[in-house]
Amino acid sequence: MEEAVAAWDEQLRALHRRIGPRFARAEPRRRALAYLKGLTSPCERKNGWQLAELSGETTPDGVQRLLNQALWDADEVRDDLRQYVMEHLGDEGAVLVVDESGFVKKGGKSVGVQRQ
Repeated sequence: MEEAVAAWDEQLRALHRRIGPRFARAEPRRRALAYLKGLTSPCERKNGWQLAELSGETTPDGVQRLLNQALWDADEVRDDLRQYVMEHLGDEGAVLVVDESGFVKKGGKSVGVQRQ
């Protein structure tokens, strides 16, 4: 199990090395790795507070700054991520299916809470 976790961590770091140059400064680059780790964590809710706590921060300000104010090219990061996925998961006969219908919504005031 430890070997699998170490391999997973190394793959996240490899992905981060690929997208890292797309960030203008070191702080957002480091925060991007923490953000990736949070998104791929078993944490049930992936909101700003949860992702900040997972990365050891006390508020979601840094996560929000990364997503809203940091200088980085979202199109280039998207292209890098797509290329990474194609290299590791790509197959001529593959089909990607995204199905969010099984996610049980919680609360009554969040966007998208009402069943579609």
